[in-house]
Parts: sequence; structure tokens; C-alpha cells
Amino acid sequence: MGTWRELLQKALDRVGECSGDIVSSTITNEELLGEFDAGYGGSNGIPFTVWTAARVYFPVTYDGLEWVDSVARDPDGIPTGHIGRE
Repeated sequence: MGTWRELLQKALDRVGECSGDIVSSTITNEELLGEFDAGYGGSNGIPFTVWTAARVYFPVTYDGLEWVDSVARDPDGIPTGHIGRE
């Protein structure tokens, strides 16, 4: 079991951001704290988008495993790799 808050925090940490950097979100705090099975088998987490000044965060799934990834909010010249791991 996990929460979007935990998975979002990991994604923020990977790029050196924190929850204080969030400027807008389509997910409520209650929804962020809702537990769901993020393991293999099926998508169980609700869809969302979170914006910081630098990045846009969103849910990703592959074979039912769910996590949070992000892309630059503004053009930065860095290509985005395939979302979903092999």
C-alpha cells in the first residue's frame, strides 16, 4: 500500500524540489493521503497533475505498477525519455 503523497515526495526529491514548491494541483490533500495498492496488477491511484515553478508532475503506470514522474514546465532542451519502464 502507498499514497500519492509518498510517491510525489519521491519524485520531488529526485529533482531537488519539495512540497513547498507546489504552486497548483488537481488533487486534494485528502486524496494525496488516500492509500491504494501501487504494486503490479492494475492502476488504482486517481489521476492528477501537480505544478511547481519548474516542473509538471503526473501519475505513471506500467503493468499496474504506479509511480510519479515529471517533465520540465518550460522548454529546457532536455529530451524526455520513454515514460514507463521496460
